[in-house]
Formats: sequence, structure tokens, C-alpha cells
Amino acid sequence: MNKLLHIVADAHIWGVESAFSSLPGYNVNLRVLEHRDIRREALKDADVLLTRSSTSVNAGLLEGTPVRFVATATIGDDHLDKAWLASRGIGFANAAGSSTGSVIEYMITDLLDLHARGLIPIPYTTIGIIGAGRIGGRLVEIARSLGMKVLINDPPKQRTEGDTGFSSLDTLLEQAGVLTLHTPLNRAGEDRTVHLLNEKRLARFRGRGVINAGRGGCADNAALAEWLNGDTSRFAVLDCWENEPNIFRALLAHPQVIIATPHIAGHSLDGKAANTQYVYNALCQWLGVSPVWDMQEHLPPPASPIDISCMDDPWHDLHAAATALYPISHDDAAMRSWTDLPQAELAAAFIRYRRHYPVRRAWDQMPLHLIGTDTQTRQQAQALGMKIV
Repeated sequence: MNKLLHIVADAHIWGVESAFSSLPGYNVNLRVLEHRDIRREALKDADVLLTRSSTSVNAGLLEGTPVRFVATATIGDDHLDKAWLASRGIGFANAAGSSTGSVIEYMITDLLDLHARGLIPIPYTTIGIIGAGRIGGRLVEIARSLGMKVLINDPPKQRTEGDTGFSSLDTLLEQAGVLTLHTPLNRAGEDRTVHLLNEKRLARFRGRGVINAGRGGCADNAALAEWLNGDTSRFAVLDCWENEPNIFRALLAHPQVIIATPHIAGHSLDGKAANTQYVYNALCQWLGVSPVWDMQEHLPPPASPIDISCMDDPWHDLHAAATALYPISHDDAAMRSWTDLPQAELAAAFIRYRRHYPVRRAWDQMPLHLIGTDTQTRQQAQALGMKIV
């Protein structure tokens, strides 16, 4: 006879009903709730809790409940009190790695767009990558393939792998033209990253640009606004904001924030599906059963090829290809339309856009036909992850 398993899950986990309504060897009672309804009283019978980043999972939520496994369908897991969970013997997992491809596509589009605007000359720019994990590590490869000089700062990896290939944060502040953040949000300890870019460090930064598609609190947003005020040649690209969704309006409205998006870098349809797949697989592993649900069976087929008329200018052609695959200007325009909203409405719009994000497919699901460009540019496009037919 199958065992009874009670699962409470956030309603905005992609494919939550199809993935978690049944599990091999279990009679599943799945209760799907809005994040605001995930409270202690809703967990009085729950064995498993599946969340997103809007739910803080700690003693205040779980003490006295039967929950024995928690997973978040997000890369970041700083909303989980992992030390408390471990002390209570509660298993936990995140979806780290699931949205790497989507974030990399966001970053490539950013860099090509900055080049197209004349803000950086890609092959003559030194990029300082802070955090070289799954996303930052892949970005290192991409940046080098574009001809950029790369400086890497990642103290935890440096301690385990040795000094070769790593630079101090001071070196990045002195030598990089652009800084990009890809660290977890660590609130304490040797590798604390809260306000890693603070007023003092920004004052020492000799470059022109800051990109944050990591965690909002890693950059002091008020200090970042003041840094932008100090020189009209400076710019920022922001997908992650401090205190989301109650973001700093002055930063959103700042004319030198070149691209502003509401924490959607990893929100391709395929990335969201992969979040669910990672969590599903982690739950199956914890239960000791073999996974049977496959996200590919629930995703639409690949799109028809997109024709791109090229100009035999490699940078123009790559930018045209990237923005055809991901029209980042749409997300930027949506967010800027909220600038004059009252704070509460701005926060609501931020949440609503993320929850009802327009379908954006992974690049390998959207073939491109580049018309009129050379073989080298085609090869470069393929190296960036584009599917050229």
C-alpha cells in the first residue's frame, strides 16, 4: 500500500501540479497555495514544503510542524535558515544551476547592448567578475571568447583552488572597466557579501560600469545611486535590487541605469521548468524513489527559425541576433513604466511581472538563420549558445 505524503507548494512554481501531484510509491496530497498563505497553520499536516524566494523558511514558520523536507525552486536560498533546518534534521535543497543558461543569455545580451550603445568596446574592455560559480564561471568563458580581458574575484574558490587565476577585489576595483556580481547573498562570516559594493569600494572603483544579475543586496543601492551621480559617464545594468520588491525608486529612475529589469534574468520558460525539475529530482532523491516526471514532456516544441538580416559587421550582427532571441528592451520598458507609481503599487507591479512573465525560450530552442554574415560570426554566435541553422 502506498504511503501518504502531504506536500504544500507555492502556486507559482512552474508546472507544480503536473510535477508533484503524484510520486512513485506515494499517495500524494498536494496543496498549492499563494506565498502569503504559506503560514505555520497551513503546514500542520505537511511532510514537504516547496517554496520560492518570497517565503522565509525558518523556526517561525516550521517550529511545531511535521515538515521534514524543504526545497526552493530558485537558485538563491538565502531565504532558508539552513543552519536551523540542519539542526532539526530537516532536509533541504535548492535549484542551483537550473537557470544558469538563462542568466548567461541575459548577460550576453547586456554586454552586446552596451557595446551597441557605445558604452563599452567589448574587445578592449576588462571585465571584473565577482563570484565564479556556475554562472560567473561560465561568464568567464563567454567574456574571453568575446576577446575581453577577465579578472576573477572569488575568495572561497581561491582558498580551495589556489591563487592562480584569481585577483583581489582591490585589483578589480583598480583595473576593471566593468564589474559584474554573481555571488550568493551571505549575511555574515568571512565571505559576507551584503553590500560587497558599498560606498567606500565604489569610491575606489576606477571603471565605468556595474552589472548586478546576482543578488540585490550585494550592492548598496543608495551608494550605487550616489556613485552614478558622481560622473555622467558611469552606468549600471540592474536585474537584482536591494529589498525587492520594495526597490529604491531613485535608482530605478536614474538616467544612468541603462538597463533595468525586475529580477527576471533566469526567467526563461526553460529556466523555470528546470527549477521545477531540480526540485522534483531532489525530492525524489530524499524519498529514495526514481524520478519519472520530465519537464521536456510539458514544454512547447522549439520555435521556427528566425531570419536575421545581417550587415557584415560582426558586433552589429551578434547584437541583432541576441536581441531577436531576447528583446531585453521589452523588460526594461515595462519596469520603467512603473517609475511614477506609488511605492506599494510599484512593488505589486514588480511581483506581478515576475509571476506573469511573457514566454521567453532558451536560445537553443529558437533557431536563427543569419542572412549575409560570414563564417567567423556564425561560429562566434554558436560559441555564445545560439542555434544557427
